[in-house]
Formats: sequence, C-alpha cells, structure tokens
Amino acid sequence: MKVRRFAWEGAAETAAALRGWAAESAPAVDVRPIEREVIDGGDATLLQLTALYDATERAPAALRVATGEPEAALAATEPTLRGAMEAAAANVRAVAEAQLGSEVRVDLPQGQTVKVREIAVGAAGIYTPGGRAAYPSSLLMCAIPARVAGVERIALASPPGPDGRLHPLVLAAAALCGVEEIYAMGGAQAIFALARGTETIAPVDVIAGPGNAWVREAKRAVAGTVGIDSLAGPSELMAIAGHDSDPEWVALDLCAQAEHGAESPLVAVAVEEHVLDAIATAAERAAASRPSVADAPLALVQVPELEAAIELANAYSPEHLELLEEDAALMAARVRSAGCVFVGRHGATAFGDYVAGSNHVLPTGGAGRFSGPLGPGTFRRRISQVEIGAEAAAALAPQADALARAEGFPVHGESAMIRR
Repeated sequence: MKVRRFAWEGAAETAAALRGWAAESAPAVDVRPIEREVIDGGDATLLQLTALYDATERAPAALRVATGEPEAALAATEPTLRGAMEAAAANVRAVAEAQLGSEVRVDLPQGQTVKVREIAVGAAGIYTPGGRAAYPSSLLMCAIPARVAGVERIALASPPGPDGRLHPLVLAAAALCGVEEIYAMGGAQAIFALARGTETIAPVDVIAGPGNAWVREAKRAVAGTVGIDSLAGPSELMAIAGHDSDPEWVALDLCAQAEHGAESPLVAVAVEEHVLDAIATAAERAAASRPSVADAPLALVQVPELEAAIELANAYSPEHLELLEEDAALMAARVRSAGCVFVGRHGATAFGDYVAGSNHVLPTGGAGRFSGPLGPGTFRRRISQVEIGAEAAAALAPQADALARAEGFPVHGESAMIRR
C-alpha cells in the first residue's frame, strides 16, 4: 500500500488534501468517439466493440442473451452460494420496500389542493460489471430496488468474458431478480446503447449501476437524456479508530476496499498516533500476503479529538465510513455526510457490500454531500397534481396577475384573471 501521513490542518483543509492526493491516480478518459460510433453504427458497432474489448476469443452472435440461460445458471449455482444470494436479495428487497413513499396532499387556504405522488419510470437500464470477474451483488443492488419501485421493463447490460458469454453468476442473479432482457455488452458503448437505443435495444429512462472510468464518463455524457443514479468513482473507505480498535480488523477492512483497485482511496483516522502506527503496520503486512489487494493509497490522519474526526468525515464525505470507537452510536448521530455509515467494531463494510440489506451503490468522490444510496427513489419520479376550484381561482387570480405582470408576462395574468 502507498501509505502517507497527513497533518491536521482543519477539517475542510485536510479533506481537500486527501481528495487531491487520491485524484492524482485517476485516469483521464474521453468517451465522445465511442458515443458517435454507437449512434452511427448501432448493433454492428456494439458487436465489434464487444469483440475488441471483451469477447476476445469468441464474439457473441447476438447482443441479447437467449431466454432460459438465466434460469439454467441459477439452477446450476452451488447451493451454499445460491443461499447467500437469496439471503442478500431478501434483505435488499426488505430495505427497499420500506423506502416506498405515499402520496402527499396539501389543502391550501385559498381552497386549492396540491398533490404530489410518485410513479415508476417506464424502463430502467442496469449496468453490471463483468468480463473476467463476476459481480452478482451489484445486479441485486440495482435490479431489486427497480423492481420494488414498480419499473415494468428492466434491461441488463454486462460485458461478456473472452468466450462471448456472460458469467453464470450474473445470469443466476438476473434470474433471482426476474430480469429477462439481458445484453452481452459492456463499457461506455453499453451506456450509450441503453440511453440512445439501437436496432435491437429500446432506450431506457434511467441507467443505474457501477462501472469503470469509461462507464462513469459515458453516464456523465448521457445525463439529461436519461436519468442516472450517480457518477460512481473508485470505492472509498474512511475508518475512525479508537484506542480499543483491533488494528488487524481495521487493516482487513482497508485491504478489502483495496481489492477494488489501486485507485481506491483509504483513510484511517485516530486521535492516538500509536493507533495509526499499528493500523499502518497491520495493513501493509496484510496487503503483502494477499494477491487480490491492489496498491491503493492509504492516508493516515491524526486528529486532536474525536469531534475533529467527525468534522473531517463530514467534510470528506466518504463512500463508506466505519466508526470503530466505543461511542460509535453517539458519533453516528453527528455524521451528516457519507454514503453509508457502519456503526461499531463489528460493522465491517463487507457486510454492506453483500448481505446486510443496505445498498452498496453509493456516492463517491464527496458526492455524499448531496446524494445518497441507490434505492427505489432512483427509479421513481414525482408528479404534481393541482386542483383549483372556482373559489380558489377567484382568490388566487389577482396575485397571479400581479406577479405575472411584474415579470413581463401579461398574458399569464390574463389567463388567471379570466377565471375569476
């Protein structure tokens, strides 16, 4: 691991320094040429790009995965693994169902009524990373909230492996979620195909799901044409440790996030310097003996007091925040900005990544200041309904007329006044 100590300069200043250091290793990508290719070439271009980047040994004959493959993959899944997937799906579904809102009705003094209700978008595109590895958990985290939200059509895109086929675990997860429209395509081209449509693929209304820098930049490019869940960057973890925190546990939590790649920023925060020293030693030792752990940046920050640690967390707004202090529950109440907070020494981020029921598609790069976890709300939109009777129109018309004329729109005022 690339370990660096940061001096305490205040919450905002230290958070900015941490973000700047992490950004040094971020790749620069340009997805605009791919967007043009997909718009101009459609299905043929998608197949060519899939053969070039993913299905390098055997290109698929068609983009869409054949009906029946997901169910067959689920039936063939090893029983213990299938049980874990089913438990994760049940927990994610329970939390998602609890988030569904009800209609809001407000009766206002002049007699009019304003209702705000939520309805599901018509179609959602789910992107699940794939290729040489499989991430069925990401599919569960996206498709289940979309189903709970009431989305009728869900289209899944996932890159195939070199043999041109999707990983069986991704197909098995699709079967668990009831997703039947599945396309073997990945990268920026998949995002553009879902957003713009091709001969085979009808465009969707919202695209959700994590991916690499190319996927992120493609989502940025189509935002506004479709809704997106977030611009997810590298996975992050900030761990606030106390004098009684087990450095081996903290080290494994940090190394677990480093499995996501060398760009995943890790931050360990403590009041006592010896706690940071122990965590750094344990993390370097654990990383050295585990091949799956990438050479990620690990920042060590000594803070003057626990309150400063919370201030730093709120300023940095990490994707994952672990509170490993003995007073973790009290500290959690003061956290205002983070993707997901894990409270107490047993609250490893890994539980949230898989089976706790919380969603692991979370805001990164400080976006927790203005957004939150993926959920049913990602796939729903609000509609306002205004009911104005004769009495309300008579009371409101002069006020509407005055405001309209002040803004230079006299006909707006006329359309209100004629209803007096």
